[in-house]
Amino acid sequence: MASIWVKLCVAGVAVVAAGAAVAYAVTLPDPHPAGYWADLGTPDLAHGETLFWAGGCASCHAAKGAEGDAAKLLSGGRALPTAFGTFNVPNISSDPEAGIGGWTLAQFGNAMTRGVGANGEHLYPSFPYGSYSRMTAGDINDLFGYLKTLPASPNVAPPHALSFPFNMRMAVGGWKLLYLDDQPRIALPADASDAVKRGQYLVEGPGHCGECHTPRNALGGFESGQWLAGGPNPEGEGRIPDITPGSQSIGSWSEADIVNYLETGFTPDFDSVGGSMVEVQRNLAHLTKSDLEAIAAYLKAVPSL
Repeated sequence: MASIWVKLCVAGVAVVAAGAAVAYAVTLPDPHPAGYWADLGTPDLAHGETLFWAGGCASCHAAKGAEGDAAKLLSGGRALPTAFGTFNVPNISSDPEAGIGGWTLAQFGNAMTRGVGANGEHLYPSFPYGSYSRMTAGDINDLFGYLKTLPASPNVAPPHALSFPFNMRMAVGGWKLLYLDDQPRIALPADASDAVKRGQYLVEGPGHCGECHTPRNALGGFESGQWLAGGPNPEGEGRIPDITPGSQSIGSWSEADIVNYLETGFTPDFDSVGGSMVEVQRNLAHLTKSDLEAIAAYLKAVPSL
C-alpha cells in the first residue's frame, strides 16, 4: 500500500514540475527574431521626430513641465505612483551608459514592441509597449534614429519600488500571455477611409491613448469591451474621460472640434485643456493637420458605449 502512495506522490511531483516547466517556457521574454530588424535602411529623421511627438516620449522621460529643447533631454527620473508600487522612468537619452546610446536597433525595437529589455529581461507594462507593439519596424527604425540625435544625459533613475509579488519580473511573462497583443483594438468596417485607418494606427499604436482612456482590471489589463471608455486616473487623481462618440465629454464634438482641441488646446466652449492632457496636447500639436484629422476621424468611428 505504501508503495502505491509513494508512486502517487512521485507522479504528483512530476506533474507539478512539468506544469511549472511549461509555464516558465511560455512566459519567457519573446523578442522578435533578429531578421525582423534587418535591412530597414537609413532612418527618416523627420518622420522619427513626428513619432517622437505622437508617442509622447517627453511627457514621461523629460523633466516635468519641460518645453522647447528641454523636452528633448530624456534623462528620466520621474516617479509614477500606481496601485502596484512606484515606477521610476528610465533615462532614454543618447548617453551610452545611463541611456540607450549604446543600444542596437534590435534592443530598442524589442523593448518598444515586445517589452524585452536590453539584457533580455521582461519590462514592466508601465512602459506602454502593449500599444507600441502595433508600430511597424520601419517606424521604430525612424524613431530610434531620431532619438540618437538628441542630447545625452548621465542621470541614472532609481530602481522601481514595487511590493511583492509585483517586484518579480518573471510574473510579467504571465501578464504578457494574457494581455500583450498586437492586433487592432477594434475592428473597422471594410469601407473605412484611409484617414480612419491612419487614425487607428496613431491612436492604438504610438499615441497609446488607450493606456489612460481605457479602464483596467485588477491585473492591469484593459477591461474587455471598454475601449476608450475612461476610468480612474492611473496616477490616482480624478478620472480620465470617456472619449468614445457617445461620451458626455467629447461625444457632441465634431471632427473639426477635436482637431482644433488637439491643435490649440481649446474646447468648443472656449475652455482650455487641463490636467495630464496638457502635455499630451502640446505633443500632438506638433503633428501635421492631416494626422490630427485622422485621429479625429478614428475617434468618431469607434463604437459608442
